[in-house]
Amino acid sequence: MLGDTEKRLVAEVLDGFVLTHGPRCTEFEQRFAERIGVRHAVTVSSCTTGLQLSLMTIGLKPGDEVLVPAETHVATGHVVEHAGGRPVFVDVGRATGNIDAVKAAAAVTGRTRAIIPVHYLGLPCEMETLHALAERHSLAIIEDCALALGASYDGRHPGAFGTTGSFSFYPAKHITTLEGGMVTTNDDAIAARLRNLRAFGYDKSLGERKIPGIYDVVALGHNFRMSEVQAAVGIGQLEQLDSFLAVRRRNTKILLDGLSSLNGITTFPIKHGKAESACYCVNIVLPEDGRIDRNKMIVKLNAAGVGTSVHYPVPVPLMTYYRDKYGYRDGNFPVAEWISGQAISLPVGPHVSVDDAEFIVAMVRQIVSELS
Repeated sequence: MLGDTEKRLVAEVLDGFVLTHGPRCTEFEQRFAERIGVRHAVTVSSCTTGLQLSLMTIGLKPGDEVLVPAETHVATGHVVEHAGGRPVFVDVGRATGNIDAVKAAAAVTGRTRAIIPVHYLGLPCEMETLHALAERHSLAIIEDCALALGASYDGRHPGAFGTTGSFSFYPAKHITTLEGGMVTTNDDAIAARLRNLRAFGYDKSLGERKIPGIYDVVALGHNFRMSEVQAAVGIGQLEQLDSFLAVRRRNTKILLDGLSSLNGITTFPIKHGKAESACYCVNIVLPEDGRIDRNKMIVKLNAAGVGTSVHYPVPVPLMTYYRDKYGYRDGNFPVAEWISGQAISLPVGPHVSVDDAEFIVAMVRQIVSELS
């Protein structure tokens, strides 16, 4: 939700003379790093480009493998492909939808270079177990924190555990910059490399050039930068993050209290072990036997005025591109296939009032009864 604060900050940028390479991005980075508890935060054009840059910083080469959960947005697989590696998909756990650490350990080979833990729907992965796996095999950890801003694991924020962490500021996320992302790290050299690669591989940033327009290029970089306008929106949004999170937690509790005991419906917890969710949305997962038709239920919910989404419609390795390239088949990822085939995502964001949340509960219960 955008308000007067964001409009004022954007107007200040538009009334000035700097639209990119400027102080708003620096301020946003500093505030975000402080929030997450890391040494560095680097603004980028999206979470996806942040993940891709992160893989580039570890020197991923053709033939290198990266472990990726099967239940995630396709971007998590694509970034490995774009960086030159091979995604090796791993099924997820039934209790959380997060990558199954036991299956991840079994998938490690001599070619594995990294693991991308995706904090599914905002609930952090079992980072202690994954850290032990990474240390045992000298793997980088590239956290996908797209849905996890505001979550915690053992009192620490996602994005502070891995080699890097990448956050999304797409409009539907916990905060927005319209489009954009942030990469966090505690490694000084990686932070410098990220800044270099997001801006074509320039040897000097705009402010470092003694003579305007004179620079060298030291790496094959990209144009993955954030604008000053986007950063201004982000600063305003970050100031409201705690209030946004409070509403999300309230609404999530209402939905879970009303739906968790509903016969045949699976939900994912707000807390699991040391992990506490950022409450991005509430997923209800219908029975595996298909006795409740997911798509019919979505149509009925939408007709009743309940907005829905699906996270995610097909396990990434079973999407056509990955099926054709790597030969994955139905049955390879049974938990991810159940979630993708039977999940309905329900909204809990700041636009959802208490009355809205209670209405969602009532409609879900009614429609499950009708379709059972």
